[in-house]
Amino acid sequence: MFKKILIANRGEIALRVIRTCREMGIKTVAVYSTADQDSLHVRFADEAVCIGPAPSSESYLKMVNIIAAAEITNADAIHPGYGFLSENARFSKLCQDHDIKFIGASPEMINRMGDKANAKSTMIAAGVPCVPGSEGVIKDFAQCEKLAIETGYPVMLKASAGGGGKGMRAVWKAEDLKDAWDSARHESKAAFGNDDMYMEKLIEEPRHIEIQIVGDSYGKACHLSERDCSVQRRHQKLTEETPSPFMTDELREAMGKAAVAAAEYIKYEGAGTVEFLVDKHRNFYFMEMNTRIQVEHPITEEVVDYDLIREQISVAAGIPISGRNYYPKLHSIECRINAEDPFANFRPAAGKITSFHAPGGHGVRLDTHVYAGYTIPPNYDSMIAKLICTAQTREEAIGKMKRALDEFIIEGIKTTIPFHRQLMDHPDYVAGNYTTKFMEDFVIEKTV
Repeated sequence: MFKKILIANRGEIALRVIRTCREMGIKTVAVYSTADQDSLHVRFADEAVCIGPAPSSESYLKMVNIIAAAEITNADAIHPGYGFLSENARFSKLCQDHDIKFIGASPEMINRMGDKANAKSTMIAAGVPCVPGSEGVIKDFAQCEKLAIETGYPVMLKASAGGGGKGMRAVWKAEDLKDAWDSARHESKAAFGNDDMYMEKLIEEPRHIEIQIVGDSYGKACHLSERDCSVQRRHQKLTEETPSPFMTDELREAMGKAAVAAAEYIKYEGAGTVEFLVDKHRNFYFMEMNTRIQVEHPITEEVVDYDLIREQISVAAGIPISGRNYYPKLHSIECRINAEDPFANFRPAAGKITSFHAPGGHGVRLDTHVYAGYTIPPNYDSMIAKLICTAQTREEAIGKMKRALDEFIIEGIKTTIPFHRQLMDHPDYVAGNYTTKFMEDFVIEKTV
């Protein structure tokens, strides 16, 4: 087992990893930018190293600084969390080259699954259902036109190197295809330095349902059931739950089996998710694979009583998994609390927190790195907390979430707490009747 782990991340996920390491008797090293010197992850780690100024490009994305921090503190492993360098093949390789264990996917695995077109062809070979469309990168617009006719409108153009909704265009009729092709490629080139595109059939009334998997270094994989991530805004998740209100036992079994087949086919090591689009007829199609821990992993932990960070560390240390699959015993919902103004088109709202009261009670979990007096820097993602409520049933979990949101006080900045409180009362959400298009018709009512 590792003696010391450096966490190459910040905020709540860094604090989350530190907690499990402490329970396992493993020393921790926090890294931080000058903007994060007062963050709780810096305070609770055994050691902390400043790796640069506020911009991510000069700190949390500065690979040489992170490797140097690991070497001077004698860390024998690096946990990347999510975001930043967690799915960066070059960083994974750099860790290998410096004899530091990267607690995540190998460079080969990240390259194989990080490119969405390549990932799709791999999943087809593994026998996993995929959305009809191109089998790889589209070479030119002529091929794009031909594929759109063969696939049938509506279609979705996607950047092969994409993420976060960038380089994606829905096309409903042939006359709009050329403009969509040009604008998607331009956006993808600007965002990722790569304008390769692929095409898929646009799934109508889709739900975004992911399966949590864990694989070990011996070729064995298991799943921990699903998470429904369909409530999204601009392709960014707002809230997640497990089990999905749309799921049946038969669908869960089929999707779980497909996810394990995918993981074992590529000999995946570590925690990851296989993400699917599910149509209104409960047909499911592979969308992408995330080769890292997810923001929403706590809800899975709550319903199956399983520490995913501990398992990541154990697998990275060469310990085999049990191989059995896990199924939800309870119902859990996560609300992502962002420093944003939901009444002003979710405008970012960095600043100083003047008052902070965390909700508590049975079945309430709060993952956060902020506190009263903490100043939220404007340099990073706006998520400042994750509120997780778990109960015997979905109805009880929603009731618990309402109470916890009412109890959650953050003053000095705007947050998305009022939005989530309204969401918990929305009749379609309460009925479990939502898709990835849900937010398009959601009207946030201004409160006094």
